[in-house]
Amino acid sequence: MTEIGPSLMCSDLGALREDIKILHEGNVDFFHFDIMDGHFVPNYTMGTDMIKSVRHDTNLPFDAHLMIEYPERYIDTFVECGCDMISIHEEATPHLHRTLQHMNSTGVRTGLALNPSTSLNSLEYVGDIVDYVVIMTVNPGFAGQTFIPSTLNKIENLKHFINSNNLQIKIQVDGNISYDIIPEVIRKGADMLVCGTSCLFKQPNGLKQSTADLRHFTDRLKVEQ
Repeated sequence: MTEIGPSLMCSDLGALREDIKILHEGNVDFFHFDIMDGHFVPNYTMGTDMIKSVRHDTNLPFDAHLMIEYPERYIDTFVECGCDMISIHEEATPHLHRTLQHMNSTGVRTGLALNPSTSLNSLEYVGDIVDYVVIMTVNPGFAGQTFIPSTLNKIENLKHFINSNNLQIKIQVDGNISYDIIPEVIRKGADMLVCGTSCLFKQPNGLKQSTADLRHFTDRLKVEQ
C-alpha cells in the first residue's frame, strides 16, 4: 500500500488539531512536518513546540523533514518531542554518515533527503543505515511549486539501486504531488507520498472528502498495478 503523509505546513494552522483528527480518521499513514531555518532554505516554518502540542492528538508516526543547517545539533530534540521519522539533507551537515548513524541509534526511522540536483552517489556509502530516501521533486522551501520532470528518472534510478543492492529502503516523494503526478511516481517506485495543496489541502470539497478521495485513488492505483 502506498503511504500517504499530509504535509501539515499546508494545513490551516488555526485549526491544526481539527485537521489532524480529520486526516487520522481518513486513514492517512503518517504526518509530515517541514522544519525550515531560514538559512538552508529561505523560509521559516514549524518547530518542536508545535510538534509537542499535537503529539497526543494521534498515534500515527510523525515525520520531521529537517531543512536546516547542522541538523546533528537538533536530532535528539526532535526525537524527544515525539518524532518517529527524521530526514536530513546531505548538504546540510559536514559529517553525513556520523549524523545518520546517530539518528539510527535513537530508534527513529532514518531518512536522507535529496534535492532535485543532488546525486544518488552518496547512498553507496550510507545506504545500509538509511530507512527511507526523500526525493525532492521541487526545490525545498515553499509549497505550490512546479513539479520537476527529471526527478521521475531519479526515482526510477533509486529504485533500481535499492533492488540491485538488496536494501530495505523506502522511497518518499515530496513536492507538488498532484493527481496527475501520483500514478507516475508510484510507477517509478515511490512508496510514500508527501501530500500538500496539490491533492489534499484547500480542495473545493473540504479536507474530509479530499482525504477519502486521495485514499481511494492511491489504493485503486496499487490494485491496477
